[in-house]
Amino acid sequence: MNRNVSGFETNQDCAFLGAKGIHQLQTRLLRKHLKLCRKHSPYYRNLLEDFDFSDFQIGNLIKIPTTDKSILSEKNDLFVAVPEDEIRDISFSSGTTGAACRITYTESDLDRLAYNDAIGFASAGIGRGDRVLLTCTIDRCFIAGLAYFMGVRRLGATAIRNGINSLESHADIIARLKPTSIVGVPSFMRHLGIFLKENKIDSRCVKRLICIGEPLRDENLETSALGKQLLQAWSAQIFSTYASSEIVTSFTECSSQCGGHLPPDLAILEILDESGNPLPAGAIGEVTVTPLQVTGMPLIRFRTGDIGFMIDKPCRCGRFSPRIGPIIGRKAQMLKIKGTTIFPTAFFTVLDSSPEIAEYYLEASGDGLSDKVEIFVALKDRGIRLDQVAKRIQAKSRLSVPIRELPVDAVRKNVFSTSRKPVRFFDLRKA
Repeated sequence: MNRNVSGFETNQDCAFLGAKGIHQLQTRLLRKHLKLCRKHSPYYRNLLEDFDFSDFQIGNLIKIPTTDKSILSEKNDLFVAVPEDEIRDISFSSGTTGAACRITYTESDLDRLAYNDAIGFASAGIGRGDRVLLTCTIDRCFIAGLAYFMGVRRLGATAIRNGINSLESHADIIARLKPTSIVGVPSFMRHLGIFLKENKIDSRCVKRLICIGEPLRDENLETSALGKQLLQAWSAQIFSTYASSEIVTSFTECSSQCGGHLPPDLAILEILDESGNPLPAGAIGEVTVTPLQVTGMPLIRFRTGDIGFMIDKPCRCGRFSPRIGPIIGRKAQMLKIKGTTIFPTAFFTVLDSSPEIAEYYLEASGDGLSDKVEIFVALKDRGIRLDQVAKRIQAKSRLSVPIRELPVDAVRKNVFSTSRKPVRFFDLRKA
């Protein structure tokens, strides 16, 4: 164990400790975290008043109520656990109502963030001497772009901050600076890979694609259609990640590529059912995280709204840390159509694997009793019939869903203009 200048503990090899060692480490850090929350967080002060944390066990977490984005947004200031003069960075995460939700970070939190991303990148094989092209923004109060930059530097690698830029700009960077790894959204990197091939630009220098915002695997941990397209476009390994601004912790795939590893010294993972009860490994439920060693805005049992599952078996890489499987969908995006419950990702899977489709998005409408879905697509070539795509969607979902063709520019404007990540689901349903 090492203690950083800012007071935060680093345990770089703790994922290899074994199940018992990880449990002991997390139990100690959890007790410390809960005491900090009760002492310094106005929100948790009353909530935890009657708890005794001297012998508190991880299994006792179920006794503490969960927190979600709506509560964090509504009572935002009550979660800040430090004086204003100790805050070193402010970022924003959109709340469930659409209101901007402030996330505050202390010097210790930023140090923790750099460590978090460094060990994630290291598990994907990045190290000293690598050049890492960052295709995501570091500005606009976006914490992930800053985290990637700090993580790369902490590893002793070189960051190339080209950010959200044109295909031509990234191609020029790749041709001139020869990055060994790229961090970005998979659907964008697919376009970039195709652009490089079409323009005969050599990209063999790139050995790894660190993918953010979109899953690369299905529920069986098999490579998705989007992942296969990345592998076709690049001569590189692909690594999936999962994170959010609130939990300030990343789950990153290792070389075995069978789920994103949890940093055991930074978070405790639960998968909860609708009633908030913990589910066993392999069961599908809501991803819930207690981020450890956070001081600025500490949280306990934060329900992310994402649906996934946990893998608790030791990994082939030698790590014993729990892993998170691919995100199956957003809880708020679950659809009920003619008695069938389905997530938009079921449609995405078909559309991603359809060679006719250049871009797409979905719109959901309805009055609360039954949802309706309409799919908007841009085709790669004129004259292509959509009936084959419709048949594939019906075979996958057992639903007949209307599909409308739009110009590619119109579809891309919707997909890429409203968020830092591509938005392919638009919820127009009435509450």
